[in-house]
Amino acid sequence: MESPSPFKGDILKGKVGLLTGGGSGIGYEIAAQLGKHGASIAIMGRRKHVLHSAVSALQSLGVHAIGVEGDVRNKEDCARVIETTVKQFGKLDILVNAAAGNFLVPSEDLSPNGFRTVIDIDAVGTFTMCQAALEHLKKGGVIINISATLHYTATWYQIHVSAAKAAVDSITRSLALEWGTDYGIRVNGIAPGPIDDTTGTSKLLPEKVLLKRKQESALYRMGKKWDIAMAALYLASDAGSYVNGTTLVVDGGIWLSSPRHLSKEAVKQVSKTVEKKSRDSPVGVPKSNL
Repeated sequence: MESPSPFKGDILKGKVGLLTGGGSGIGYEIAAQLGKHGASIAIMGRRKHVLHSAVSALQSLGVHAIGVEGDVRNKEDCARVIETTVKQFGKLDILVNAAAGNFLVPSEDLSPNGFRTVIDIDAVGTFTMCQAALEHLKKGGVIINISATLHYTATWYQIHVSAAKAAVDSITRSLALEWGTDYGIRVNGIAPGPIDDTTGTSKLLPEKVLLKRKQESALYRMGKKWDIAMAALYLASDAGSYVNGTTLVVDGGIWLSSPRHLSKEAVKQVSKTVEKKSRDSPVGVPKSNL
């Protein structure tokens, strides 16, 4: 059962949002929540049947929605999708770059083409969409780039995605500086942790690993698509009007976590022992042997 939104239902009334990768997973949930809070929605994707299904679902929620086929790796597609959105709804206020590619592979087995494909979708695709949308966002628009925390330390078997998301974060900061200064466009990112019921999580994390991640979370739970959508609502609305150039980590503290090697009780016992030894030891400066 979906949690109730903490935001008023009309906070995005009259706004128009375009989402890449909006046909499924996190992208769809963001599209649904933006739409349920008043925005008209266009979603972009490569698979016609996925787009059709997503648009039907959005419309069943009362959202004004359209789907437009396109590939973020193709500059002409990006321009066409944006123009179609503006033609349909009259303007563009919010761009969410959620299209992404990912798969597990040891670095020595990753081909240059495989590496390039993920970079092209995540990083180059994000930049291309931002650049294509610029003219329509110049009156105070909002860009939200979906990133990750993989590159904050290092992540096994995801060198390609880590590199791509590091680039996305850099794009976010650079555009926030340039376009925030010149055009009043706010550019921010969201870095989700492991999210329940998404293709990425089921494809990349086996059940045992998922349980371990849940146990490592400071909040002791997996994230929900709703959590990410609420973060997007905050950044897209006036509530986030003074937030620019940041990537909001929404992962329950998982990326900060390290395994608990001692129980809390064991730590207390060790502390008492150390303290007792310290009190029993002579205090003062050791005598010199010189």
